[in-house]
Amino acid sequence: MDDDDDDVPQLSAHTLAALQEFYLEQQQREGTKTSQGFNQYSVGSIEENWQLSQFWYSDETASCLANEAIVAAGKGGRIACVSAPSVYQKLKERDDKDFSVVILEYDRRFSVYGEEFIFYDYNNPLSLPENLLPHSFDIVIADPPYLSEECLQKTAETIRYLTKGKILLCTGAVMEEQAAKLLGVKICKFIPKHSRNLANEFRCYTNYASGLD
Repeated sequence: MDDDDDDVPQLSAHTLAALQEFYLEQQQREGTKTSQGFNQYSVGSIEENWQLSQFWYSDETASCLANEAIVAAGKGGRIACVSAPSVYQKLKERDDKDFSVVILEYDRRFSVYGEEFIFYDYNNPLSLPENLLPHSFDIVIADPPYLSEECLQKTAETIRYLTKGKILLCTGAVMEEQAAKLLGVKICKFIPKHSRNLANEFRCYTNYASGLD
């Protein structure tokens, strides 16, 4: 048997350093959870799954979008977060909960949030529970997982079914024309940020006069 290990793949110094940084960040996050007490609603409490095209908003952006949703929904309003879990988490952190909120999400890890979690697959946009009545939400916040016309088109079906009127859409700048065509939304001045920088320019769109301009 040949003991030569020349054929064993070797990690480059750059890749190794990146891996070490990733594991260090993970250890620090776990340490923070342990030392400060675990908040199940904090953004990042459930790790991003890149295979599901999950990229969480920065804390500032999640707060801004949550505040906008509360104002737009009004007193006692109902808010639906479609594929936007970090906004849902930020809403649940609020002490002044004069609103109700649900999360429609494909990732079943979010089922830890109980009855407010609704399994959602954009491929079946109207496959929703019977108790989720049409036009029953004062505002729908949606962040389609993929930058494709098909994904936006199907997610738009869900949005139109759920909303009484108001829509807050977060997606790539490249989807502006398609978003306007499908949902009648216009691009906002506010530029959302993610906890990790994305290659694609990301924007918010609304179909009403919002505080994001």
